Amino acid sequence: MKKEGHPDYHFITVVMTDGTEYQTRSTYGAEGDKLMLDIDSRSHPAWTGGDGKMLDRGGRVSRFKDKFKGFM
Repeated sequence: MKKEGHPDYHFITVVMTDGTEYQTRSTYGAEGDKLMLDIDSRSHPAWTGGDGKMLDRGGRVSRFKDKFKGFM
């Protein structure tokens, strides 16, 4: 196989949102880099069973509610 055809596979440190760290192999960054997570399985509602909240970004939810206000 061609050597330049494959990415470098090395160890990095993954830092979870609560500060815990673990090492894994990845093609991310360079050897010894840290990957800081913003969302992970310990903090995301999909895994923790937390309440999901509907965010109204740019008035999308408001526009939808106004559009279908009298429907049914």
